[in-house]
Amino acid sequence: MRTNFYVDGFNLYYRAVKDTPYKWLDLLKLCQTLIPTHQVNLIRYFTALIRPRPESSGSRRRQLVFIRALETIPNLTIHYGQFRERRIRRPLVAPTTGQGRTVEVFDTEEKGTDVNLASYLLMDGAAGEYEQAVVISNDSDLATPIRMVRDRLRLPVGVVNPNVVQRSVTPKDLIDAATFVRRLRSSTLRVCQFPPELTDSRGTISNPPEW
Repeated sequence: MRTNFYVDGFNLYYRAVKDTPYKWLDLLKLCQTLIPTHQVNLIRYFTALIRPRPESSGSRRRQLVFIRALETIPNLTIHYGQFRERRIRRPLVAPTTGQGRTVEVFDTEEKGTDVNLASYLLMDGAAGEYEQAVVISNDSDLATPIRMVRDRLRLPVGVVNPNVVQRSVTPKDLIDAATFVRRLRSSTLRVCQFPPELTDSRGTISNPPEW
């Protein structure tokens, strides 16, 4: 069965690989492992280019290296939203006597990923680009487009919850909307890594050692 994968990049990063040794993730291997008896037709990866703060100045460079690695996968496309950062004031839970009741913080927000993912999921399904879709995300905002593909287009849609913490529950909205639901496991991430070095038309791509 021709299967398209729709990967919520930030959701996958923060729920599955952040603070693990599995950041050098080969998405094609991952998708093939998740559906070993079906054909991986297309992988759409949704992300945004981050704006690093001084204390994490290398994060943008590492992200670009990872994106370059992903671009070596022939049936993968990358779709960008926006990464916004602003200074806002938030109330303190327990203000200290003699000090203010609020504090100024950086508020970072990724915009566009869920809308882009939903749009391509529906557009590709309506155009007959897949026989089955799999969404890697546990964002309950995606429940409506998933349900529309299942009920209106009559196509199966699976959801893979990327949160490897066993106590984390897949949102009920996603469970109700999807044809099937699975959970990503650390053992799967471990066997789905890129080799330490890849090559493309520009030369060698190396797994960032500071990860």
